[in-house]
Amino acid sequence: MANPRHRHTPSKRDKRRANWKITAPNLVLCHDCKEPKLSHRVCPNCGSYKGRKILEIEE
Repeated sequence: MANPRHRHTPSKRDKRRANWKITAPNLVLCHDCKEPKLSHRVCPNCGSYKGRKILEIEE
């Protein structure tokens, strides 16, 4: 098994680790109620998906 010949500097290590970051969720607007929701999921506000009522939401 191959081993590194030389020690990596901290800057090289940190550059490699710099890509680990949190990304914000991709939100889209619901077609019915215009509230933000996650794409490809039922709207938690009105219960619709692709223009159809899927869930009955009690208010």
